[in-house]
Amino acid sequence: MGIDYSVIGESRCGACQKTDRAFDMAISAIRYDDYSRNMIIGFKHQDKLEYATFFTKLIKQAGSGLFTNIDVIMPVPLHKKRLFSRRYNQSAIISRILAKDLNLPHETELLIRTKNTPPQQGNIKKRSKNVQGAFKVVSSNRPSIEGQNVLLIDDVYTTGSTAENCARVLKKAGAKSVYVLTIYRVVSPQNLK
Repeated sequence: MGIDYSVIGESRCGACQKTDRAFDMAISAIRYDDYSRNMIIGFKHQDKLEYATFFTKLIKQAGSGLFTNIDVIMPVPLHKKRLFSRRYNQSAIISRILAKDLNLPHETELLIRTKNTPPQQGNIKKRSKNVQGAFKVVSSNRPSIEGQNVLLIDDVYTTGSTAENCARVLKKAGAKSVYVLTIYRVVSPQNLK
């Protein structure tokens, strides 16, 4: 299978055309822009958890072609300090609903975030450096990943640095493939020079 990095109705982004990625495919449901950002900000930072069902429907539609190949669904993990302050992982909420809808295993303990990275804002080089080495697979859980097709859920795909680092660690632990499904995609990142 060829590598495909898509937003609905669009093809590979420029950054992904230049670089091979550790993940096999990334799909986002909608563009992140001034019109769409308020919902994700409300969901992440203002406890508007009622948006979870809507977001799950969006990514379920966007990723419909992936699901027959998936063995396990997992969210991008938050660091324990960020989880404590926010009280919930928005990606875990969506991945749990999606896994239940699709009757697929949902795992939140296989991949952990070991580095409390700052919010992903700023230029591309800083974003990539922020998440480098930030994730690891729990050693005792490696057998659960070996040979599996993993679907990784996150809220926003900006540069792909988070997805790249998660996929690299999962594949090193033996994952057969890693697919990424996000709600939003920043198509033309601003201020990322």
